[in-house]
Amino acid sequence: MVASITPFGSRPARRPLRLLRPAPARPGGAARGRPALFERPRRSSRVTGVDRPGTTVLSLDERTAASERSRRPWLGWCFIAAGAAMVPWMWTLASRLPSTTQVSHWSAAWVGLDMMLAAGLLGTGVLFTRGDPRHGLIAAATGGMLLVDAWFDVVTAPSGAERTMAIALALGAELPLAALCAVLAARAVPRGTARDTAHGTAAPAEVHARAAR
Repeated sequence: MVASITPFGSRPARRPLRLLRPAPARPGGAARGRPALFERPRRSSRVTGVDRPGTTVLSLDERTAASERSRRPWLGWCFIAAGAAMVPWMWTLASRLPSTTQVSHWSAAWVGLDMMLAAGLLGTGVLFTRGDPRHGLIAAATGGMLLVDAWFDVVTAPSGAERTMAIALALGAELPLAALCAVLAARAVPRGTARDTAHGTAAPAEVHARAAR
């Protein structure tokens, strides 16, 4: 219930006063001379309750992230379109590229890839040792580079002993490290986001509407 108290002959109050139940007596009397019966409504930056059961309340950061996702759906469609455009491009490469060719800077290409792998492994280990959750980002990138390294090691190696060594290196080192990086990246994701969505998390606008009732 909302009540507006206006003394006779004075201007109406700008902000309404919320009629509350009598508050318990505080030591030393009423605080700052204000009657305990009336109190101005306080503003809060976080929703503290929802009047419907089975609905999870989003925090301020989660509501902000959900609002950003709802405002920019075109970004997701851009990634989808880019992935779909790769299909005809792969067909073009498969039909036009020769099976063998001569390239320059061959050693620089492999050394550069190994440098990025070393940096990724070192960064993942250092951040994981410190307990920094950002190790998941570097682990995800390093796992992808390990898969690329294993792929090109195997497909570019000539048949014979070099091909056998490339396959053994991929199965014994590169692919297990890539799997470990994937596990670290998955565990670094904050828990509860996907679970709350699956169990009916309320949208930000709906949470605000329910809290205002």
